[in-house]
Amino acid sequence: MYAGWKVVVGLFVVMALSSGLGFYNHAVLIQALAQTGNFSVTSASSAVSLFFIVSGLTGLVVAPILERVDARWIICTGAMISALGLALLSSVSTLLELYVVYFLFGVGFCASGLLPATTLIARWFVVYRARALSIASTGLSVGGMLITPLSAEWVATMDIGPATQLMAIVYALGIIPLTIWLVRSRPEDVNEAPDGLTQAESHDSPTTVDGTPFAVAVRDPFYRFLNVAYVFIMLGQVGGIAHQVGIISERLSQDHVVGMLSILPIASVVGRLAGGFMLEQLPILSFTLTMIVLQALSLFLVAVSESPLTLGLSLALFGLSVGNLLMLQPLIVADRFGLLDYSRLFSWANLFSVIGVAGGPGVLGAIYGAVGNFAVPYFFASAMGVVAAVLFLGCLRSANYSVTPPG
Repeated sequence: MYAGWKVVVGLFVVMALSSGLGFYNHAVLIQALAQTGNFSVTSASSAVSLFFIVSGLTGLVVAPILERVDARWIICTGAMISALGLALLSSVSTLLELYVVYFLFGVGFCASGLLPATTLIARWFVVYRARALSIASTGLSVGGMLITPLSAEWVATMDIGPATQLMAIVYALGIIPLTIWLVRSRPEDVNEAPDGLTQAESHDSPTTVDGTPFAVAVRDPFYRFLNVAYVFIMLGQVGGIAHQVGIISERLSQDHVVGMLSILPIASVVGRLAGGFMLEQLPILSFTLTMIVLQALSLFLVAVSESPLTLGLSLALFGLSVGNLLMLQPLIVADRFGLLDYSRLFSWANLFSVIGVAGGPGVLGAIYGAVGNFAVPYFFASAMGVVAAVLFLGCLRSANYSVTPPG
């Protein structure tokens, strides 16, 4: 078995635990913190925004370290920091203490999450990069479907202290041993070549493993259009995900809520796996534009849907776009600029995405507060997809543009 697929298995588990106990778990933690009486939902939510901002900024520090240090130690260190943040969460009583803990949590989440995982996939795979990333990143959705409900059960049946301490143990012991066992930084570390090819076959691969220097890539209009487009993609996407409970409850009876909430993550998994195989035959930029348009359309349909059938179908379409768009960003960066400075380039691209991630729930929530219904916020989220599609057309127009190195 090619060692790269063992790396994919390890990263699948890493992303499942980091997303299930990190990204998707914030809704559970916010409610648990509010129930302590020390924090309001608003103040706890502000700590979550800090979490995402810190995780984006931390990527700028982690990226160059990834080029020099064994990625296993970065992931394991991140898991320990995240576990420490979770363990301390129940002992905070002031907003400042909460911010300090969420600062730690954000640092650890970045170091044990998407940035190192996508960097490793890009190193280990060239021909089958989309397939490998689709499988590994499916862990993100699996974490949301399986691990977050488990953490919610712990909070419901225990005090917040034992619950968050158990989350910390699972985060650390679930990630660290498996990472040390299965993950390796580069194919050369085990005398392999990308995709399991021979060195000669790897050299003849049409996708370069050298790449564009960072100073050159950041001057490319393609890179700039891509980053700004993803601000609007993630603003609409994460805002739409965050408020799906609200719009489902507004349109349907409570009996439908639980079943409806499972549609989006299941469709996300199906879409991501299908997209990973389809991208071996389809142009990546055209496929990405299609997914952006699909996200905008599906959010519009969510806004106007009134029946269980139409709302369920709309959420399924939304899930298909969600599953692919998060995966496509690192694939585009690697495909366009190669591996030379991939981790630095993706860390900056991810920081732009974090702006949308952090702002989406709050912006749509503020619109809801102003108008009193969820239709207008989802129309706004759909409009953000239209803006993203227009910006991404700039990527298509500049796809053949190249800049020359300084001097």
